[in-house]
Amino acid sequence: MTHKILLIEDDASIVEMLEGHLKKAGYLVQSADNGEAGLALFNRDSFDVLVVDIMMPKLDGIEVIKRVRETSSVPILIMSANDNDVDKAIGLGFGADDYIAKPFSLVEITARIKAAIRRATIYAQREPDKKANPGTQMQFGNIVVDLDNYRVLKGNEECKLTAKEAEILRLFLKNPNRVFTKAQIYSLIWNDEYMGDENVINVQIRRLREKVEEEPSSPKYLKTLWGIGYKWEGNA
Repeated sequence: MTHKILLIEDDASIVEMLEGHLKKAGYLVQSADNGEAGLALFNRDSFDVLVVDIMMPKLDGIEVIKRVRETSSVPILIMSANDNDVDKAIGLGFGADDYIAKPFSLVEITARIKAAIRRATIYAQREPDKKANPGTQMQFGNIVVDLDNYRVLKGNEECKLTAKEAEILRLFLKNPNRVFTKAQIYSLIWNDEYMGDENVINVQIRRLREKVEEEPSSPKYLKTLWGIGYKWEGNA
């Protein structure tokens, strides 16, 4: 299967470099040089992953992510020349799955794209089966989680998770009451070496709490152990 990538970037040299490399790697690539044009392409076609610059004319990358996340859980990889925690936290907070700083190596960005597609493919294969086997369900108060289908119900409302959020939740629920450090979570979910970038984990945990906890600021299940890590407290 040939995967389709939407590249939204206003630097023509980066677009040319990435398009050439990704096409040689077997991907189909469409590109736009501003956020407005990128959204128009996204709304007309389907893509397996979005690669989005933050600083762009007409519509910046953060606004693009916000609008895409209103309707889709497609993997989104942010590119930015500003490699700082604030940019990462903002982008990830609005629903991006990963972040890569410019300048980047073509090997690194290709590896991250492959990982994002792999996670989303697993998620999509399980998602359509809405008739959950009762044996795969776990219930915590009014939260019902179907691990095999990556489906979460809070009350009668279905929570739409991104692939990464679903994998993090699955990790915790498969290991209730076990504490995971940030390094362990990053290694297991991102399949990459943890370089101490705490914001990547912090933001994903916050987003997950907002979706599964009744009071995210005072979580009942997804608990923080300060200076250590996180755990899911309680058994189904």
